[in-house]
Amino acid sequence: MFDVALPWLLLLAPLPWLVRWLVPVTRHSKQSALQVPFIESMEQAVGGSTSITQRSDLWITLIAYLAWCLLLVAAARPQWLGEPVPQQREGRDMMLAIDLSESMLEEDFELGGRLINRLIATKVVAGDFIERRKGDRIGLILFGEQAYLQAPLTRDRKTVKQLLDEAQIGLAGKRTAIGDAIGLAVKRFKEMDNEQRILVLITDGTNTAGSIGPDKATELAAAEGLKIYTIGIGRDRTQRGLISQFFGGGTSAIDEEALQQIAEKTGGRYFRARDLEQLSEIYSLLNELEPIGQDDDFYRPVVSLYQWPLLGGIFLLCLTGLLQRRRS
Repeated sequence: MFDVALPWLLLLAPLPWLVRWLVPVTRHSKQSALQVPFIESMEQAVGGSTSITQRSDLWITLIAYLAWCLLLVAAARPQWLGEPVPQQREGRDMMLAIDLSESMLEEDFELGGRLINRLIATKVVAGDFIERRKGDRIGLILFGEQAYLQAPLTRDRKTVKQLLDEAQIGLAGKRTAIGDAIGLAVKRFKEMDNEQRILVLITDGTNTAGSIGPDKATELAAAEGLKIYTIGIGRDRTQRGLISQFFGGGTSAIDEEALQQIAEKTGGRYFRARDLEQLSEIYSLLNELEPIGQDDDFYRPVVSLYQWPLLGGIFLLCLTGLLQRRRS
């Protein structure tokens, strides 16, 4: 949609004519020239240069006036307003803590008719979850024996998803430091002003490493108002899991009681995902429990168009100067 930011400036368009009408014209005569009163009548009778000069003056006046109008239009700031674009409210600060311990190699999830390990299942579902959280700031913590901040809180969801896809088992060690992961999240959230702080912690084991225990870390999280949703991922221990452990794949029992306490003490919830469908349902439920900010305000992108009438006005002014120069 076309719009003018300062339309009142267009009221100045008649100003040159008003000035010409109100201010008397000063005529300069060449005193050294011989004045012949009837020469103008003679030139008009034979189609002489006087009529040509008058027509030339008229054209110069019209071009100069058109230049004035174009400069006024440029000063009035014409602009093109695009279609209304929804502007979302301030979203949540959400951190994902992903377990990279050796037991995440256990292949007890199925995708497309083939078995995949727990980390790949997490990447598939959590990646889609990240893409859906438009308006939120997402961060990523990877933990094993130690916890590492892989991505600080950011609205660049594409980069966070890419960093998650690049995560590998054993990158942070073979064991599991759940308390350190929670403690690192508390530290990062403490630096932020947003009150809506959420940690989604995904693990398939129990706390076996780290410098801070889950209980102490949970107390710190509750004191800082950090809500933790915990997800225990993987099937129950089976004969197949024991065989994979014997050959080095590794499996561990999920400490569900500890994960439930972490969630309850911080106002979150505990979930158990034994297959890919359950894991997808958990993330869908998280979207319902922590909904994304709804569209509230709208804004229109603005494209300025003043440069075109400005260039036209400058061109016509230059043309006026050239015509007057030739006339003289």
